[in-house]
Amino acid sequence: MGNFPVIVLDFETTGLSPQYGDRAIEIGAVLIENNVITDRFQSLMNPGFRISSFIESYTGISNRMVQAASPCEEVMERFADFIADYPLVAHNASFDRKFLDSELAFIGKSRNSEMACSMLSARRVYPDAPNHKLGTLVRYREIYNDEIFHRALADAEMTGNLWLAMIDDIKSSFGIINVSFELMQKLSRITKVKAPAFLEKVAGRQC
Repeated sequence: MGNFPVIVLDFETTGLSPQYGDRAIEIGAVLIENNVITDRFQSLMNPGFRISSFIESYTGISNRMVQAASPCEEVMERFADFIADYPLVAHNASFDRKFLDSELAFIGKSRNSEMACSMLSARRVYPDAPNHKLGTLVRYREIYNDEIFHRALADAEMTGNLWLAMIDDIKSSFGIINVSFELMQKLSRITKVKAPAFLEKVAGRQC
């Protein structure tokens, strides 16, 4: 990954959109520095209302668990301190970005960090994967996991390890010495067809 640190995060939520009143019920995040997870953040969050039986079943997070947790606002105060101004990564980042920005807004704060999407990057790095869901990619790339999905910290750790694997594979496949956060962002924004030529051009500039 080079020497640049990133925070990889994942939210579990009451539904699909804060626009419709959905809130976060768990946040998990890992800080990656020098190719190693050096810090972790995990907390359940109380949204202030009952969660559906579907979400209970999907996440394994029960109403009893969230009722015993700190309110979203208290957790987000601590999480805002944790993420500081680090670059952020999430799998299907458009989803987590919505909830991060919404939950920060509840406490009168806003996100200062750039955010990259590991799912979009994976579509360029692993075009032959069966699909680009986190669980599929973890198995496709044979990344160690404990088969726990849809819990925030476990998903954040798996996403972090996938992020590291992608960077290693870009380095080994294209001979790129420094795979920066900005490069990963750019890669996610270009078409799949143009991705190899883009990476070859980057490698040529670094020679």
